[in-house]
Amino acid sequence: MVSADVARNIVGIIGNVISFGLFLSPVPMFWRICKAKNVEEFKPDPYLATLMNCLLLFFYGLPIVHPNSTLVLTINGIDLVIEGAYIIIFIIYATKNTRWKMLGVLAIQAAFMAAVVAGVLVGAHTHEKRSMIVGILCVIFGSIMYASPLTIMGKVIGTKSVEYMPFFLSLVNFLNSLCWMGYALIKFDIYITIPNALGTIFGLIQLILYGYYYRSTPKKGKNVELPTVLTKNAVTSGNVSVTIEK
Repeated sequence: MVSADVARNIVGIIGNVISFGLFLSPVPMFWRICKAKNVEEFKPDPYLATLMNCLLLFFYGLPIVHPNSTLVLTINGIDLVIEGAYIIIFIIYATKNTRWKMLGVLAIQAAFMAAVVAGVLVGAHTHEKRSMIVGILCVIFGSIMYASPLTIMGKVIGTKSVEYMPFFLSLVNFLNSLCWMGYALIKFDIYITIPNALGTIFGLIQLILYGYYYRSTPKKGKNVELPTVLTKNAVTSGNVSVTIEK
């Protein structure tokens, strides 16, 4: 029979793989932003919230805070790099107003994280106390991270369009939360269970919304120039522009 530790490690490895897919799933969206040199209607909220959550989980996974959390540490370390790249792209192509708001949020996050690290290392002297303090913060900010797509879901409902809520991102987000919730439940870790349970619920809601509003999403067209067919009544020639639906 597989022990709880082995089962947890297996689920954790699967969670790492799915999480890596989740982190890379916005790449097509950011490629679109880079090509257009415009963030369009995409929101930075989920990426700022994810960055804060990963900082806390990375700190939580350190041996000085919560020993034997290598899988939590590695995947969040990788995500910090990826989310940082996404945020840099957003800052480059966002409007001036959005750019300054993002920089303000990042400054607050940096100051908050520095205060947390200093406070925990100086004020808490056991793994249990450190795990509890950082764990509670992980629950709070993990919940915020998973709730951040609510702004996008509101836009989907308002516009009856899923254009700015990519299906693959919603699907992988749901699977990622489900997997890490299972990881936390094997050897019950309430600090990882709660935010991932919320992530599972919000991810499922996104998938339901996607299925409901997919057909009402306007299809993009592209202009194709066709030569004019001359008739005996024509006096000029030129090109006719028509729209072909994708």
